[in-house]
Amino acid sequence: MYPELVRIGDFPVTTYGIFLALGMLLALFVASRLAARDGLPKERIYDLGLWVLVGGLLGSKLLMLMVEDNVKVFSLDFLRSGGVFYGSLIGGFLATAILVPLYKLPFWKVADAFAPGVALGQAFGRQGCFAAGCCWGKVCDGPLGVHFTEKGHEYTGVPIIGPDGADLYLWPTQIIESVVMLGVFAFLFWLHRRKKFSGQILITYAIIYSIFRFLIEFIRDDPRGDLFGLTTLTGLSTSQLTSLGVAAAAVVFLVWRLRSLIGSERDVPAS
Repeated sequence: MYPELVRIGDFPVTTYGIFLALGMLLALFVASRLAARDGLPKERIYDLGLWVLVGGLLGSKLLMLMVEDNVKVFSLDFLRSGGVFYGSLIGGFLATAILVPLYKLPFWKVADAFAPGVALGQAFGRQGCFAAGCCWGKVCDGPLGVHFTEKGHEYTGVPIIGPDGADLYLWPTQIIESVVMLGVFAFLFWLHRRKKFSGQILITYAIIYSIFRFLIEFIRDDPRGDLFGLTTLTGLSTSQLTSLGVAAAAVVFLVWRLRSLIGSERDVPAS
């Protein structure tokens, strides 16, 4: 719960920024290793990965502008904010889909290489969220409850005092997601060597994460806006609605890939 590590003059070096940068670097390293396992050139993956990161950052900021009110675009808070993760995921996916043909790389193999790295990056990113005090949970009366610092409250507005004047203890949703995504990374990394078809790793990640994110939203309590009024209409958060869309898209891709696999097997002449 230390939003700032050090200050260089008036410029703060934030814990969130350090964790985010570390997560991105590790994600690129993992992606290059897995891509090489599938016979793809590491150099191309590093090159492509940088553009995917740019697409992810732009997507996260764009969705933040869409769902949150009174966002000051030309401000330090906007620049140092991580934005909305689902925007980052969608932006990175679109960047991959657009650039992969230009790099003459197979889309699904590239996506499979990036997916475990995304999970690992999330694990580090949520540690940064915890340090900053953002993405907080609802009040927790059990032993898992955590109390954030005054500095965290100044940075993100995380509540630290209840209506009765007592210290507030909240669900550590950031730590929960960090631990879960570390486990998802380990599973996807293991599965990559055993996958049955290209695209399986990305689809598996999308299904697992969308289910987990839908569920953890029930104990999230930070304000994240109302996309097109759908939150008010359905009673579900923006991230829950996005999770449903991502899960549905993943199932469609899964059916498509399985049909393609079955079709290709039928086309192979018997020996």
